Amino acid sequence: MTKRVNWSPLVIILLLAALVATVSQLVVQKADQQPTQLTESSKQQKHYEWRMVTTWPKGLPGLGLAAENFARIVEQSSNGRLKVKVYGAGDLVPALGVFDAVSSGSVEMGHGAAYYWKGKIPASPFFTSVPFGMNAQEMNGWLYYGGGLELYREAYAPFNLMPFPAGNTGVQMAGWFNKEINTIDDIQGTKMRIPGLAGEVWNRAGGVAVNIPGGELYTALQTGVIDATEWVGPYNDLALGFHQVAKYYYYPGWHEPGPTLELLVNKEAFESLPKDLQSIVESAARVVNQDMLDEYTARNNAALKTLISEHGVQLKPLPKDVLQELRKHADAMYSEFAAKDPFFAKVYEHYRRFADQVAQYHDISEQAYYEAN
Repeated sequence: MTKRVNWSPLVIILLLAALVATVSQLVVQKADQQPTQLTESSKQQKHYEWRMVTTWPKGLPGLGLAAENFARIVEQSSNGRLKVKVYGAGDLVPALGVFDAVSSGSVEMGHGAAYYWKGKIPASPFFTSVPFGMNAQEMNGWLYYGGGLELYREAYAPFNLMPFPAGNTGVQMAGWFNKEINTIDDIQGTKMRIPGLAGEVWNRAGGVAVNIPGGELYTALQTGVIDATEWVGPYNDLALGFHQVAKYYYYPGWHEPGPTLELLVNKEAFESLPKDLQSIVESAARVVNQDMLDEYTARNNAALKTLISEHGVQLKPLPKDVLQELRKHADAMYSEFAAKDPFFAKVYEHYRRFADQVAQYHDISEQAYYEAN
């Protein structure tokens, strides 16, 4: 039989005191930890409201809607913790003021094309598209897996910017003309809206290159400020009504075979985001990059049929000898610019080496398949 323990009142009091002391110590420790936990939780749940300016008219199919799609994806993916309000060209800053606005931190983000900034970064057109360069598929390979993105960010780092590929139209059209181009002599004196390094090639071929934002092209062509313009392709060109002010529609887009668009993010603003929101921004840009190409692939031919059958547009190929002459000017230009600018030379050599390698396989894959049909 177990002997009953006789607890004295003094022992009971001492035990209760020890229990109270232990519980009190645990409460104090919990209280000491609580502010840190709340601070971390509060930081993770902080909400951000950003502004994005673009070089495109608001709501323009493809180009303009890509920015809207990006903002929607980011807000949904972040459960509303990061909201981006999109402004079209001219709403907050001029179309070609996007780079400076994001660089200075006046706004957090921008959407545009790297070749607009060649006056600041001579090698920047390589990150959009260059004459007789890579197509969309090859550009994505170079940027994501070939080291191109690292060069892209190296180029933009002095300007406090983080660039992300964010859209591609695929091979564009050569443009709209108010006269036929039968020989290289027909280019002489022709004022054409054509940006990037292609504008330099156009000048060397005897034309006059000008850089005008997309929202002003219709009026410029209508009033004779320019004689020709390139923009994108049938899907966009039909929406902007170029068929109403120009008669001839030329292909192929020698000047922009794979134009990558860009998301510009102010570097300090990007680094202020928690890691998960940074990842959402990067992933959303990549989704938009592919989505835009898919959209143009699906829409261009239907729009081209409308231009020809309903509006009487004359579709014409650029003569081979004209393309060969433009190619000669392009090759000479690359060599000259590389000799003057070490970073241009670095990017050009990297770009050219990757393009040569991927072209070898595409000769027996993509090209061979097209020729088999």
